[in-house]
Amino acid sequence: MKSIIGFFSIIVLLHSCKPLQTVRQDNIRPMPASYFGNIDSTNTASLNWKQFFSDKNLISLIDTALTNNWDVQIAYQRIQAAQSGVLSSKGALKPKVDASVAAGLSKFGLYTMDGAGNKGTEIYDGKDIPQHLPDYFIGLQTAWEIDLWGKLKNQKRAAIFRFLSTVEGKNLVVTELISELAASYYELLSLDETLKIINETIGLQENAFEIVKVQKEAAAANELAVKQFEAELLNTQGLKFEISQQIAETESRINFLVSRYPEPVIRDTTYFQNNVPAQLNAGIPFSLLQNRPDIRQAEFELAASKADVMAAKAAFYPSLNITGGIGFQAFKPGLLLIAPESIAYNLLGSLTAPLVNRAAIKAEFNRASAEQLQALYNYQKTILNGYVEVYNEIQRIRSLEQVFELKTRETNALTQSISISELLFRTGRANYLEVLFAQQNAIRAKLQLIETKKNEFLATVNMYKALGGGWR
Repeated sequence: MKSIIGFFSIIVLLHSCKPLQTVRQDNIRPMPASYFGNIDSTNTASLNWKQFFSDKNLISLIDTALTNNWDVQIAYQRIQAAQSGVLSSKGALKPKVDASVAAGLSKFGLYTMDGAGNKGTEIYDGKDIPQHLPDYFIGLQTAWEIDLWGKLKNQKRAAIFRFLSTVEGKNLVVTELISELAASYYELLSLDETLKIINETIGLQENAFEIVKVQKEAAAANELAVKQFEAELLNTQGLKFEISQQIAETESRINFLVSRYPEPVIRDTTYFQNNVPAQLNAGIPFSLLQNRPDIRQAEFELAASKADVMAAKAAFYPSLNITGGIGFQAFKPGLLLIAPESIAYNLLGSLTAPLVNRAAIKAEFNRASAEQLQALYNYQKTILNGYVEVYNEIQRIRSLEQVFELKTRETNALTQSISISELLFRTGRANYLEVLFAQQNAIRAKLQLIETKKNEFLATVNMYKALGGGWR
């Protein structure tokens, strides 16, 4: 018998230790050493968001949003759930001990070994074993899987990495929230400035409209000129209502991010005009690996998937399980606590290895291997995306600086042309169309200048986010 058991054990071990195909690992492509040849390691992403933003009203909004925003609250709950997964995986490494209270009833067939042996056999105090035999037990039951091959340890490591991934996921939510809130706030300020320009333009157009009506009465202009000036004035007045609606919608979007019902957003309407976007330092690309939450999240997901593969690989090997119990057992409740006669215990150690169900285990291993490669590709993709975002924002900021300078000069020239055209119109040296064109071109240039400056503010916000700033 011993030789049969020994032979079986050898077969199980050899079958379980069959070599597995290793998971293919692709080399991670190296990042460029710099952006456009700049090797300065100073990085704006290291600044806390309260240091990066200078508008006290925006800082107050962000503070409120970080406390109340629903997405942030959901992210914190994901962290709690992942933390529970870590505790669960740690518990799997320790013996499981349960308190047990059990009651049962058994009847053995007469033509069985137990039934024939029990008949006429004394069980207690001159009484034979009853045909219907009760069974009561109170005590402790234990089960423990000895982690010979590191399966449970790798499952714990995977749970820890996924917990760290959820922390980075929360940081990513915070970064995106701050970025979206700041962008909406700067858009609101630009709309305020746009509305101010439109109101000023309406005043100029009303003045020009009155002049052309006077000139018509003096036979210096005709009805067509009056109607053209009136139509231009009505068009600008209609634009004012459109901008007012956009302001209301932008305020609602900000209130939603702050998790409150619509209300006026407190802001300094002079901030947009009196301030310029902050200057940023991009540092070196390698710093993205430490600063960007999405890259760190992808890195932890990759580490977790590697641990999953190791755990799935260990499932092919024999597992050692120890089970046992100790307590009091008797066929009558009154006899349960009579020691030592009612004391019962058992202990069993088993070494088992999969034979028939290896296909399911292999499928799980293949799934884990495929997910590991997915995590690896996603990690590489996230790194590339981070670099490209910073690269594009650097170029966008440079281009917007040049566009803003040119638009400023254009706006100044066209603003001067309005007064010149009106003066020439009064003296009869210019017709009404030239005045209209001057007004149209001037308001277009002013609105484009505001749009360009808004895009500069948005580019700095996007750059700060792309560098990995905002979550600290």
